[in-house]
Amino acid sequence: MSLDVPTDLLARAERGPVDDAEFVDCVRRSLPYAWDVISALATDLDRSADGFADHEVPPPSETERGQLLRAMASDAIRGALERHFDLTLAFQNCHRVAAFHPSKVDTPRYRAFISPRGQLLNQSPHLRDC
Repeated sequence: MSLDVPTDLLARAERGPVDDAEFVDCVRRSLPYAWDVISALATDLDRSADGFADHEVPPPSETERGQLLRAMASDAIRGALERHFDLTLAFQNCHRVAAFHPSKVDTPRYRAFISPRGQLLNQSPHLRDC
């Protein structure tokens, strides 16, 4: 299961839409490692002169790896995080996540990060099971 959904939030979702703030809070509580990674990227991005921040540290365990994978693989979770932190996320594997200022997604750096070449250059044998 991706998220630990409180009973009252699930009941509201069964009746209709829920607001982003409630969903983001559920993500924060359910996926604390992923939240910390994206939150740190947002902070780094705010300090960045070039509209780019990068996280390259492998997760400490399979639990944390799974949290990051679930956050990046879900359109709803990833989109909510991007809206909440006002950034665009780019993901290469279980530990390589980058944040871009939304105005920087049409730049050579962004295109290089999301390119097949960027993906290939980010591979290493010790990350095979990633």
